[in-house]
Amino acid sequence: MLLSVVITTKNEGDNIENCLGAFSSFREEVELIVVDNASTDDTKAKAEAFGAKVLDIGPERSAQRNLGWRSAISPWVMILDADMILPRETIEEILGKIRALTRDGGDISAFWIPEVRVGNTWRVKARNFERSFYDGTAIDALRLFRKSVLEKTGGYDETLIAGAEDWELDIRVLALGVKAEVLRGALLHNESKLSFARMLEKKAYYSKSMTAYRAKYVAHPNVKKQFSLYYRYLGVFVENGKWRKIIAHPILFAQVMLERIAVGMVYLLNK
Repeated sequence: MLLSVVITTKNEGDNIENCLGAFSSFREEVELIVVDNASTDDTKAKAEAFGAKVLDIGPERSAQRNLGWRSAISPWVMILDADMILPRETIEEILGKIRALTRDGGDISAFWIPEVRVGNTWRVKARNFERSFYDGTAIDALRLFRKSVLEKTGGYDETLIAGAEDWELDIRVLALGVKAEVLRGALLHNESKLSFARMLEKKAYYSKSMTAYRAKYVAHPNVKKQFSLYYRYLGVFVENGKWRKIIAHPILFAQVMLERIAVGMVYLLNK
């Protein structure tokens, strides 16, 4: 096995088949691990039908992810949510890079994977436009690791939840001197049913760990960017020549700013 894919679930019966099915042609090289959190639907049964190793732990995603990667038998581990789907070409790129690094002894040990939201609505277009500015920045989060890197760091901080644990692990991974790259291929994130209200509700939940995370790394340059009004509302959008995209798509950028302002207000109210 070259790659172990860890997918965290809780009542994801509507999504898990699409997520796991993407790897059907790669089972000789890919191990599937579904770490559930006491689902009451058919998530576990569907995962088992795809030949996945099914585990169960809670109460939060960070604990699920840690159990998953620690159970992995492959030298590389990828962390996914159940509503994510990897296109065939992205899987082929990942396996190709792992083979090349194994053969040639390269020093890349982690990857960011670009995300593309699924859907044809205006909000999905705006969210994809926003996400395109974040690849490989302090706002992004690593998803593909050498297992040895996770072993050295100890994995996700289980006192943090929903977003903060991703950023926190990145800090410790990169502090090891690990070299990371952005993949060329993307993963598909199915947010077709995510309304504006539901998005704000999720952000309110995510904010619960942000204060503890920020206090832990108050002087770290990544954290300063992540909580900087300047960087979150301007810097990340104009650095490295990205301002050209704003000029090309000003109306999309206006929609992004409206949502960013709403998310900022939710964070302040739940701080």
